Amino acid sequence: MRRYKRFLADVQLADGTQTTAHCPNTGSMQGCRQPGARVWLSRAENPARKYPLTWELVEAEPGVLVGIHTGRTNGLVREAIEQGFLSEWGEPQAVRTEVRYGAENSRVDFVLEGDAGPRFVEVKNVTAAVEGGVAVFPDAVSARGSRHLRELMGVYRRGADAALVFCVQRSDVTEVRPADMIDPVYGQTLRAAIELGVDVIALRAKVTPRRIEIDTRVPVVCP
Repeated sequence: MRRYKRFLADVQLADGTQTTAHCPNTGSMQGCRQPGARVWLSRAENPARKYPLTWELVEAEPGVLVGIHTGRTNGLVREAIEQGFLSEWGEPQAVRTEVRYGAENSRVDFVLEGDAGPRFVEVKNVTAAVEGGVAVFPDAVSARGSRHLRELMGVYRRGADAALVFCVQRSDVTEVRPADMIDPVYGQTLRAAIELGVDVIALRAKVTPRRIEIDTRVPVVCP
């Protein structure tokens, strides 16, 4: 029915009752929060939680399910790495998560330890799509996203491998582009990172009510 205060959504259940669910997405959710859209919810295991229901999926277009739960993103990408979707990186000997790093005191999602040294990997969830199968990121001005790119550029300059992975949780997407119309600074910083040598990759997930899993790679296009 409506999404508000960033973390809340009023929904109408199948029996007609109305309730408030937790919204695990801090972005603008462009194209994924239209009133009347069909949604899927999960129920928390903790019965004492204030909002026991969590918004997981939305049918953004007829037949197009989108995973809006950003807390699922890192698990999807880690699973894809373990399944060999990024085989050019080699098989990591160890995976560290939420590692503090960089000149701006950030946390990186993964550090993959291998024979060639560490690879710093930042992950971003992508849900916003425009016509023609083009997904865009970010869906709101993201100073944090630009900071993470600067941090990746910093570790790359110091000799480590660095990568940004866009996790696209919708199957109607054929490419990912920077949302220059929303955050031109992010777009400029992304292009600078790519030119420097930061690896920028997009992985697309197949989304169903029962399962979300990475099934292919799509190109990142910066015209």
